[in-house]
Amino acid sequence: MARTKEFDPDAALQSALELFWQRGYEATSMADLVEHLGIGRASIYATFGNKHELYLKALDRYAENRDPVLLTELSAPGPALPAVRGVVRRFAAEAMADGSRLAGCFVTNTAAELASHDSTAARRVELSWQHIETLLHSALVRAQAQGELPVSRDPRGLARMLLVFLQGVRVVGKASGEPGRVRDAAEQILTLLD
Repeated sequence: MARTKEFDPDAALQSALELFWQRGYEATSMADLVEHLGIGRASIYATFGNKHELYLKALDRYAENRDPVLLTELSAPGPALPAVRGVVRRFAAEAMADGSRLAGCFVTNTAAELASHDSTAARRVELSWQHIETLLHSALVRAQAQGELPVSRDPRGLARMLLVFLQGVRVVGKASGEPGRVRDAAEQILTLLD
């Protein structure tokens, strides 16, 4: 008869996500995970696999939680350009918020730490960025169709510019204590949507 798990795998995954997000992949040891999750090493391996597999599951969880918010913001009925502006301002505000500033974005952190030498992590980062770019592109196409964005503007190019900007905001926000830098840059990038 199989033993029943004595912990909540969902809560353990969330806890692992928070630890990896705070410390990064390399700086988090299995001993750290055992201590932070409050479960044995064998249980971690049996439930999630090795450290790398657990990290990827945590990254997937992060995307699952963040992506619906962006989808809701950018696909709401009505004018699309205010929604795009709102997303840019939200990312900038989050990048400078005390609670999240030092953690940054888990996807961006993964890109900086692992993507150059971990093809599986790099693929997940790319999928996340493609998703954000697609949502921005769709909103900008809708804005153009509704007369909010001049027809001379390239929605795909603008979406890519915004994606790169949003990821850069996460890095600068994490490393800089100067909120004006991120806020001013966000407002300047938004002038390109006029």
